Amino acid sequence: MITVILLGAGNVAHHLYKAFKNAEEVTVKQWYNRTYSDISSYANEVETTDDLSQLKDADIYILAVSDDSIASLSRALPFENRLVAHTSGSVSIHDLDKKNQRAVFYPLQTFSRDAELDFSEIPICIEVTEKKNLQFMKNLAEALGCTAHKISSEQRQTLHLAAVFINNFSNQLYRIAHEISDAKSINFDILKPLIMETARKVQDMSPYMAQTGPAKRNDKKTIKRHLKQLENEDHKAIYELLTASIKKIHGASTTLSKHRKTKD
Repeated sequence: MITVILLGAGNVAHHLYKAFKNAEEVTVKQWYNRTYSDISSYANEVETTDDLSQLKDADIYILAVSDDSIASLSRALPFENRLVAHTSGSVSIHDLDKKNQRAVFYPLQTFSRDAELDFSEIPICIEVTEKKNLQFMKNLAEALGCTAHKISSEQRQTLHLAAVFINNFSNQLYRIAHEISDAKSINFDILKPLIMETARKVQDMSPYMAQTGPAKRNDKKTIKRHLKQLENEDHKAIYELLTASIKKIHGASTTLSKHRKTKD
């Protein structure tokens, strides 16, 4: 049985707690958060505390806290030579205080508090400073039904950057599409099958091959019409930037600047 002490109470921490709770080979021995009210509702399920000095012995201490808090929290831990891991995609393993054995347990997924997730479908990026801990980290990931990937801090930071494009930026585009459709009293649900199919296609082909639309086929009339339809200047700028990027990748040589100059 792997014993875990969880530190933090954000979205990642809450999802990890649920996943560990459902894993037969893992026990959450204790849950710490500096603001006790954020975890007090779980007091009947797991031992909870807001006092670092009360932390018990465990196989691993997982810091599921904000990026800016990782270094300071790891320094504040009142013990040495125990295995401490953070869950961040962008923070180096070396930001953890070297008084303890250091590791990373990064679930590459987007986490919203109320969204249900199947952890068996989430890749876990692991990293250790001591080779003896590598198999343990793999075992912890596998206990959740996850695939474990040995990834360096540099590689993980690159993955995190790529994930921002895939998730955060695409979601912002969904928001813009929602705003555009809502302005004309169009139900956004009509667009949801398109969202699903766009994501499904890249399971079977490269994003390059999956690309479609007016920018790829250099449909100047449609592009010009879209630009005239867009009233929000930020939306217009994003449309132009992404269209230019697609045209460049797929071989169209013309630019969009003339469309804005002649839009009226």
